[in-house]
Amino acid sequence: MDALDVLWRLLAVLLAFLVLPLLVGQAEHKAMAHMQGRVGPMYAGGFHGWAQLVADGVKFAQKEDIVPSGADRRVFQLAPAVALLPYLVVLIVIPVGDGDMVGQVVDAGVFFVLAVMGVGVLGSLMGGWASANKFSLLGGLRTAAQLMAYELPMLLAAASVAMAAGTLSLPGILDAWQWWWLPWQIVGGLVFFTAGLAELQRPPFDAPVADSEIIFGAYTEYTGLRFALFLLAEYAGIVVLSALTAVLFLGGWHGPFADTLGWVWTLLKTAVLAFVVIWLRVSYPRLREDQIQRVAWTVLVPLALFQIALTGVVKVVIQ
Repeated sequence: MDALDVLWRLLAVLLAFLVLPLLVGQAEHKAMAHMQGRVGPMYAGGFHGWAQLVADGVKFAQKEDIVPSGADRRVFQLAPAVALLPYLVVLIVIPVGDGDMVGQVVDAGVFFVLAVMGVGVLGSLMGGWASANKFSLLGGLRTAAQLMAYELPMLLAAASVAMAAGTLSLPGILDAWQWWWLPWQIVGGLVFFTAGLAELQRPPFDAPVADSEIIFGAYTEYTGLRFALFLLAEYAGIVVLSALTAVLFLGGWHGPFADTLGWVWTLLKTAVLAFVVIWLRVSYPRLREDQIQRVAWTVLVPLALFQIALTGVVKVVIQ
């Protein structure tokens, strides 16, 4: 791999990182406008509200950048970057198509992406702790509790796919993937996707940012572009979660004419899952904090353990 090839791959990953989260944000505006009858996002700029995302960007850029007097200034300012950048790192190792259509192959890719995604959640913890605000601190503590509860089922669900493929490499998992994996890995896929939603604090698992209870959780004191970076991190997390779910459980680039259109299948599956994330926000009410913990420990963890046991049985029978 020469320097030019490395540069090309990095530029492609950076372009995806800059464009895909914005597309998800625009899609969320439009989907929620249609589902909830919101007028603004459908008329901003004229045709179908095309300028809504631009208007939001200008609004955030014009807002005053405020740091609370009692805040830990360095940690407060660093938190948005800590929340956003890990998703850029994860995109580097997600395969888009067959062959070399991946930024960098990592042998322990499954563990790598899960570990780096966990770092992203630390941005919310840092922001909540450094804001010198009791509501922000409470939101940060809820984020910590949610991370500890849902990291385990997410890891167990991903481990079941790694067991089935016999490798921790994401391209290796796709090379080993077969269409008949779908029925007996679907439970693990649901567990993985649900746990990812909880780690991203997306509805109905958005108790850490419950505006009706704690203003806006760890982000209460953030304004302007720093607040926009947290929102961008949320949309980047949706892209990463949807892409990982598509790669691990839906076959990624596998589909008709995969040799030439594999990358299209990956993007299509990712887009459908991202729409499901948006749909859930509109459709379901927020769970209480105790309900969120109960779902993790009494539902998702047993289901993930069942999926691992099922994978072991299937592997033994096949061999």
